[in-house]
Amino acid sequence: YHIRPMMAISRNTRKEIKKLEKTMEKQGAAVHERTKLLVMTGLFIALGYVATTVLMVPSPTGGYMNLGDTVVLLGAYLLGPVYGAIAGGVGPALADLLGGYGIYVPATLVIKALMGLTAALLYRALQKKDWALLVCGVAAEAIMVVGYFLFDGFLAGNLAAGLAGIPSNLMQAAFGF
Repeated sequence: YHIRPMMAISRNTRKEIKKLEKTMEKQGAAVHERTKLLVMTGLFIALGYVATTVLMVPSPTGGYMNLGDTVVLLGAYLLGPVYGAIAGGVGPALADLLGGYGIYVPATLVIKALMGLTAALLYRALQKKDWALLVCGVAAEAIMVVGYFLFDGFLAGNLAAGLAGIPSNLMQAAFGF
């Protein structure tokens, strides 16, 4: 008589242990995914820095053209809106900071983060179709051209001065694809 209740407790305990193990497996997978996302974000920050600094062609407004937009867009597509925006903004902003273009750091951080955010959100909305890459790239690069036009105009004290940077920013946009 006393053995049966012990077996029932034992079975219930085993069931609870199995439930706990499944919960721990799910949590472990979630931690693994978050860790992977953070590592990939760091990697894209570094790649954004390198792609921005490997080829720096001075522009007429005091900035420079570079290849960093390719990494900003790729990071947006692979990391999603939040982490893509972080990586897209921080890598190129570091390049400005360490490359002697400190005045551009705040603008680059915001403009490139908005590029990444926009490209990632559009890419999701367009259900990650192949043709969506072109649409997302054009939208993101338009943000870059307009953003630097406004910032250059702000630096010069009038928006007309910002017009001088539009051709070089359009060239950079073309390389961003």
